Amino acid sequence: MKITLGSAKIAVIVFSCALILTGCADNEIVSDCLKGHTYGFFGGLWHGFIAPFDLIGMLFWNDVTVYAQNNNGILYALGFLIGSGGWGFLGGKGASRKK
Repeated sequence: MKITLGSAKIAVIVFSCALILTGCADNEIVSDCLKGHTYGFFGGLWHGFIAPFDLIGMLFWNDVTVYAQNNNGILYALGFLIGSGGWGFLGGKGASRKK
C-alpha cells in the first residue's frame, strides 16, 4: 500500500481534529469515585466479561464505565484481562484450527 501526500494530509487533519475535540471533554473528579466498595480479582473478572455490554451502555448513559476506578490494582487488572479474553485463555482449540 502506497501512502500519498494527499492521504497523509488527511490523516494529519483528522488526528488534529480529534485531538482538539477531545480537549473539550469533561474532567471527572476521581476522589468521588474512590469511596465505597473496592473491587478485587473477581470484580475485575466480572467487569471483563461484561465489558462489551458496558461499552455499548457508555454510548447511552453517562454513569456507565468499563473499568472500575476504585480497584485494588494488579489483581483487578489481571481479572479484567482474563475476563475480557485479553490473553486468549478462552480461545480454546477452535481458534487454532487451520483451514
